[in-house]
Amino acid sequence: MVSICGIDCEKCTFRTSCRGCEQTCGKPFGGDCVAAEYIKVGGRKAYIAFKVKLLQEINEWLLRSGLPQATEPVELSGAYVNLEYPLPNGERAKFLDERKIYLGCQIEQEGLERCIGVVADTTFILVASYGKNGSNPELILYKHR
Repeated sequence: MVSICGIDCEKCTFRTSCRGCEQTCGKPFGGDCVAAEYIKVGGRKAYIAFKVKLLQEINEWLLRSGLPQATEPVELSGAYVNLEYPLPNGERAKFLDERKIYLGCQIEQEGLERCIGVVADTTFILVASYGKNGSNPELILYKHR
């Protein structure tokens, strides 16, 4: 399999369920991939510029909120990061499309058993807190960009 963004498909844990970017025109799981869409239209430089701008936007919000800074976001399958969040009315909800590829990063908080996770694409930023293996997730922010 060949990726558009340069990810080594052989190291990906989803390679058995993915048909690869080239074969699917940048929709390896049937949904859009933020990396493939940027690279197909504007090239790798446009995609890198988008990632830099997104990281700056994320870190500005994290800094204002007193949270640790994020590092470079990486491509993540929606199926991997789509946690189910408790809502104030007692129901639970997922916010991501499991077929899409997003950008995201995990921020480990020193001395705490919870992590901060950030997931984004061209239209939104989601920030959450969660325990080991995504347990007990809490939605911190869901912001349209």
